[in-house]
Amino acid sequence: MVDVSAKPRTARQAQASAFVLMSPEVLRALPQNPKGDPLEVARTAGIMAAKRTSELIPMCHPLPLSHIAVTLRVCENGVSIATKVKTTAETGVEMEALVAASIAALTVYDMCKALDKGIEIREIVLERKSGGKSGNFVRNGKANGSARGRTLQTT
Repeated sequence: MVDVSAKPRTARQAQASAFVLMSPEVLRALPQNPKGDPLEVARTAGIMAAKRTSELIPMCHPLPLSHIAVTLRVCENGVSIATKVKTTAETGVEMEALVAASIAALTVYDMCKALDKGIEIREIVLERKSGGKSGNFVRNGKANGSARGRTLQTT
């Protein structure tokens, strides 16, 4: 684990996303899922996961998170997931945002796998981050929600 004790506490924020590709039949069945509302359960799971990132990833520092948002949106070919995490700390929250997106996507899969084992989790990516010594990062070039062909820009 990296020693961050000499670093100043600064405001930091990160956003990540994921996409769960599924058939139209599974999308239509979302409201009738016998386990409950997959989107709300996944939102809650993503929030819980962000808070426990340091327990899941060995070299992550435990951070005092001041805000976690997990948003799920049904699209024509799946579920789009966006996460946003904030803190004031010595290190960033990129991993917390990525873990929230990943666990939310896995939860959607878990809630829907009885209908189709072919559901795909795709494109778990860091969309942006701000704060800290390395400065800001923004992922550019989104094309049709696909990570393929995206260009990266650091500022």
